[in-house]
Amino acid sequence: MNTITIAIDGFSSTGKSTVAKQLAKALGYVYVDSGAMYRAVTYFAMQKGFIKTDCFDEEGLISQLDQIKISFKFNHELGFAEVFLNGENVEKAIRTLEVSQFVSQIATVSEVREQLVKQQQNFGKDKGVVMDGRDIGTVVFPDAELKLFMTASAEQRAQRRYDELIERGEDVSYEDVLLNVQTRDYIDSNREDSPLTIAKDAIEIDNSNMTLQEQFELVLKLSEDKINLEA
Repeated sequence: MNTITIAIDGFSSTGKSTVAKQLAKALGYVYVDSGAMYRAVTYFAMQKGFIKTDCFDEEGLISQLDQIKISFKFNHELGFAEVFLNGENVEKAIRTLEVSQFVSQIATVSEVREQLVKQQQNFGKDKGVVMDGRDIGTVVFPDAELKLFMTASAEQRAQRRYDELIERGEDVSYEDVLLNVQTRDYIDSNREDSPLTIAKDAIEIDNSNMTLQEQFELVLKLSEDKINLEA
């Protein structure tokens, strides 16, 4: 069977990771959550005290980037790969709102992006990969056969994220989540290094009014059509 590289970009909380996991499973492809990699670096920076609400020791983080080892290990019970930071399972720890508040700031650091992009490109060197993030179709895999760009209203995305955090037992308000979404949108779209932009050859999907199943069926069809075209 012919294999391709599928790049899924878009704003935060558009369901990129969810649909990417579903798609990879359906196609028998490798799934890489690039956003989780940036979250892992953010968690590392928080644990080391490099980033706080009122300060960011960028140079301190850069000096210890060589101490950061990120890996993915498939959990058969959960049905997806969990994120490990220096051998520790941090899948739950990196999904908190606190990490979300700092991750876009961490992602503006060129040295962080350079290191993670190299790892991401290595994950996809043999194709047969689905990767989601902010710059997958523009920087990591500019030659990907299929590029998708997911979007939805900030309010809809905030509601989804809020529901997810409440389900995990976090004490958050919708207003705080909405502010976080809007702030991340601004930072992601305005950073100097690899800003969030839609690739010229990407297919834009507004899923504001789509169910997860509808989104998956659309993305699966686009993928199968491209795979057949490339065969």
